[in-house]
Amino acid sequence: MYYVVSIDHQSLSEFAYPNFIASSIKFADADGSFLFSRNGAFKASMFNPGAQHARFYLCIIHVESNTVIWSANRDSPVSESGTMSLTTKGISINDENGSLKWSTPPFKSLVSALLLTETGNLILLGQSNFTLWESFRNPTDTIAIGQKLHVETILSSAVSSDDLSTGDYRLALSASDAILQWQGLTYWKLSMVPTAYVNSNYAGEYMEINQTGLYLFGQNGSAIVIQVNLPRSEFRIAKVDNSGQLIVSSFSGANQIQQFVGPVDECRIPFICGKIGLCNGGISVNTPLCSCPLSFRMTSNDTPNCVPADSSYSLPASCNSTDKSSNLNSLNLSYLQLGYSVDYFANDFTRPTKYGVNLSLCQNLCSNDCSCTGIFYENSSGSCYILENKLGSVMLTSTNSGRVGFIKTLVRASPTKYGGFENDAFGFPAVAVLLPLCGTLFIFIIGILLWRRYRLSNVRNEKVRFSTFPSSPELEFSIPGLPLRYEYEQLKSATQNFKTRIGTGGFGTVYKGILPDKTLVAVKKITNIGVRGKKDFCTEIAVIGNIHHVNLVRLKGFCTQWKQWLLVYEYMNRGSLDKTLFGNGPVLVWQTRVEIAIGTARGIAYLHSGCEKKIIHCDVKPENILLHDHFHAKLSDFGLSKLLNREQSSQFTTMRGTRGYLAPEWLTSSAISDKTDVYSFGMVLLEIVSGRKNCSSNKQGLDENNNGGGNLSLQRIAYFPLYALEMHEQGRYLDLVDPRLRGRVTSGDVEKLVRVALCCVHEEPGLRPAMVSVVGMLEGEIPLSNPRMESLNFLRFYGRRFSEGSTLEEAGGHDDMKSDSDENASRTSTRSLSNASFTPISSQQISGPR
Repeated sequence: MYYVVSIDHQSLSEFAYPNFIASSIKFADADGSFLFSRNGAFKASMFNPGAQHARFYLCIIHVESNTVIWSANRDSPVSESGTMSLTTKGISINDENGSLKWSTPPFKSLVSALLLTETGNLILLGQSNFTLWESFRNPTDTIAIGQKLHVETILSSAVSSDDLSTGDYRLALSASDAILQWQGLTYWKLSMVPTAYVNSNYAGEYMEINQTGLYLFGQNGSAIVIQVNLPRSEFRIAKVDNSGQLIVSSFSGANQIQQFVGPVDECRIPFICGKIGLCNGGISVNTPLCSCPLSFRMTSNDTPNCVPADSSYSLPASCNSTDKSSNLNSLNLSYLQLGYSVDYFANDFTRPTKYGVNLSLCQNLCSNDCSCTGIFYENSSGSCYILENKLGSVMLTSTNSGRVGFIKTLVRASPTKYGGFENDAFGFPAVAVLLPLCGTLFIFIIGILLWRRYRLSNVRNEKVRFSTFPSSPELEFSIPGLPLRYEYEQLKSATQNFKTRIGTGGFGTVYKGILPDKTLVAVKKITNIGVRGKKDFCTEIAVIGNIHHVNLVRLKGFCTQWKQWLLVYEYMNRGSLDKTLFGNGPVLVWQTRVEIAIGTARGIAYLHSGCEKKIIHCDVKPENILLHDHFHAKLSDFGLSKLLNREQSSQFTTMRGTRGYLAPEWLTSSAISDKTDVYSFGMVLLEIVSGRKNCSSNKQGLDENNNGGGNLSLQRIAYFPLYALEMHEQGRYLDLVDPRLRGRVTSGDVEKLVRVALCCVHEEPGLRPAMVSVVGMLEGEIPLSNPRMESLNFLRFYGRRFSEGSTLEEAGGHDDMKSDSDENASRTSTRSLSNASFTPISSQQISGPR
């Protein structure tokens, strides 16, 4: 932010006309300001942000907050004698000698006026008052309310608060995201923001900030691609700061309030600690701590860079030409390791240069490329990341990514005389004797080393032979992005011999563990390995290892040793949703339930439309929704996932999932698609509303509040989705809410979740909304859809089938209470399913009780 002196603008106009000249000296009484918007919100000025008299810029400044939002000649400043001239050809900025420093492009028609609008847009008008040029279409480092940043347009940071010239950081806008980059390397994406709503069904066209938040719009503004809600403000700006962060600020008078910062973790800013500087605590402390990695030291000059601590090592100069072949002698190169748990900002956003190579080959690739300055190597997958040209900072991570970094260095040769002796008569006989002896000894040592290497190789191969499954086709390929591989003994020790069981999920049991660095983990021990089990195991490794989303449980590593199959997940300290929702602990308040529902929906939506390949979870249920601090929801257990190409609508050959949450299409020959997960989520959403399982033989609970009486109330209790449908038809939404929350929630709040849930459980998959639309409805960003009654009649059929087989046996003899409409609905739903190809599993097992 740049501060200027506020002055009276009454004598200055919002317009300037050809043959107008402005300079800092000419308008010294107005602090260089020569143009004001109609109501004085913005001014144009020949402005000097620092103390240097040689750096004056044509700037647009927000008067009340004294903030620069645009500069013209940012890379060509002038002295205080420099001028801004307006002619019929446009704007030109010249130095004191009359040399042109900056100008607007040539136009086909003549300029009639220069206008500064109340939104801060500087516009050149033609003869018919149409726009020839505007500053809003030529941004520098900032956009303001009312300004659109179009795709393929960039914002570039300034060098410093005193130097407005183009800096190293930039925000690039694509059709799918807003991306922060340094030296062409990505280090942050807007879609990564935990609170962001992302809809990948549309292509973005422009980014805009308004009174309610930050948006990426498509479809000429009618479709939201990315949305970040912010507290309401009448004026705010988004700026690529010289710190490397995208900062959205609002203003109240002269007070600036930061409402959004990305990235939040300052250690992910590429040059936060200088070259090879080690950043620690980017989130946990106000100011990150900068130091140097092992084997490096801080330079003594003003720039905080790190260099090899041993003076015999130096950093080689990078390429100066397009020829990247290295002219360095590989014998003079060495690689200094950065230490464990040290990572580079770009690794999470770039693909490895090579897969399936060893460390030696990875280093050779770097040695033969003069633009290479270092490497990161991931041992478990053999992935080789090449760092090129200018090096940034490195960061200390709390979780081990499995990558180890090495910096390429040049070893200085120490000049010595031949053999270490003076070349005289007395030295020659000694050399003649010692050289043959040294040669013989050298050959002998090499022989011993080769023999030991051969023996160790045999032992290692023998271990591998007994600790892997060569006959398993799922593991006979290299999986890019494979997570960290753990030894079985490591996990046995971390779990204290699998002492504390915290849950039982698909194909195995989950245990609590503590790694040597005190990190809590959940270790899933896979059992009952069959053909399907191995496939699911490999699917989890391949899929989850490369997926990072705030609402998805992260897979930290795996183990396939000694016939043991284990997965290592991040630990979720509040357990699964079913224990919190159906247990005897404190009651979840309504707002927390809504946030859990939204978080879960976001996670599923990301699987469906945010990944490179569409992922169907196939087992969405409360047991697979885990809760972390502040009841933050994350979806787990991708063992039943199936990858689909975006154009593909695949069918599974085996039934997967959990009874009570499976969609009707599992019973038919219909294709299984992402709408199958939508159905399961709808069933979960009903349970979140009621605080009870959808299928239950419990006669208590809702009976006290029912007015229907008789077997109908028992039927409702037995199968809650049917009760929800009937209460929706009657508009009695408060009858559906968890009795423990009565009086603490409004009918409108419950109606939103119930209507969304019913839309999700339509019998026809094509009528169910996409998960991105579900997120939008739950967040209130898009209108609620109306459930289609004709596609929900199957719930009456399922409900009565379950009731007849359980609770209604006790009521007996009351079938005459069914209405004619209910009978017709039951027959209609029965007919709709009669043509399907049923498996031996009954309908109530699929979408009925668990």
